[in-house]
Amino acid sequence: MNDSEDFGNYSYEDYMEYGDLEDIKGDYAQTEPTHIISVVIYSICFALGLIGNGIVIWVTAFKSKRTVNSIWLLNLAVADFVFVLFLPFSIDYVLRDFHWSFGLAMCKINSFVSVMNMYASVLFLTVLSVDRYVSLVHLSWCQKWRSAWRACWVCGGVWAAAAVLSLPTLVFRDTFQLHNKVVCFNNFHLHDGRTAAMRHITMVAVRTTVGFLLPFTAITVTGILLAIKVNQSDDSVRLSSFSKTVSAVILAFFLCWVPFHAFSLMEIAMHSSYYLHNVLKTGFPLVTSLAFFNSCVNPFLYMLVGKKVRHLLKRSCLDITKSSLRELSQSISATESVSVAGENPPEEPTELSVL
Repeated sequence: MNDSEDFGNYSYEDYMEYGDLEDIKGDYAQTEPTHIISVVIYSICFALGLIGNGIVIWVTAFKSKRTVNSIWLLNLAVADFVFVLFLPFSIDYVLRDFHWSFGLAMCKINSFVSVMNMYASVLFLTVLSVDRYVSLVHLSWCQKWRSAWRACWVCGGVWAAAAVLSLPTLVFRDTFQLHNKVVCFNNFHLHDGRTAAMRHITMVAVRTTVGFLLPFTAITVTGILLAIKVNQSDDSVRLSSFSKTVSAVILAFFLCWVPFHAFSLMEIAMHSSYYLHNVLKTGFPLVTSLAFFNSCVNPFLYMLVGKKVRHLLKRSCLDITKSSLRELSQSISATESVSVAGENPPEEPTELSVL
């Protein structure tokens, strides 16, 4: 395999396609600083994301009233929770110096879940933003059409769209043995650099357009319209705590994902110009880690910004604490009763008493 073929089939992206053929040839050692930083961030994201999103799922699914807003937050938390469950595979991949030891099926599934999480997150944030604008500005329409069961149908449509948009990863993701290592990479076309470049460019174009530009436009437009309406109205439109939470979550998403999409577009230019090679090698692990970080930051934004979510969390924690203390008290009482009974056994009857 010559260098031009490697470049035609190579991709730098750690989140979706990173750690492919060129790196395995020795450009990176396992002690590469950017890789160490990536592993540290992945591990932090796994721990915080598992706990944070798990708490949000528990609160919104079991401890709060089923509303449209809680349905949006629940599905967004589920998307992030499923993603962080698969993070240990990526951590192991980097720690083994990009040797994939989990087989072809898991290579495809891991990448599919990663891409689907990105699409699901941005689509749910778009729905959140549009719903926030409609619920605050078009009250009569909301009273007629906005309901929990319709929100569930919308969520089903979002998950279906995210799955369809992620299907190319199941098609192109492949494993390949190279220099005593098995790599998990996008096999656009192993022996045709032109075909590989066209497929890669198409995937990046679709992902950037559907996964970033269109949602960014919709969120920006609805945000501007809402801001104008708020400025024009003194009492009719007021930004709720939930609305502020949505704004914080949307801002966090785009701060985390803008660098990744920018590097993805730079990577397309690599097919006609190789001078970006070193920049992409150094930068992609870092921007990918930043994109990972978005999956664990949302629950903490809910707790910092959303008063209602904080109240629900406090109430749930108090309920758990009271229940645990009650069970502990009952257990101690039962133990003491058994102990007292053991120390003072009943006297055995004598012959006189029997008679």
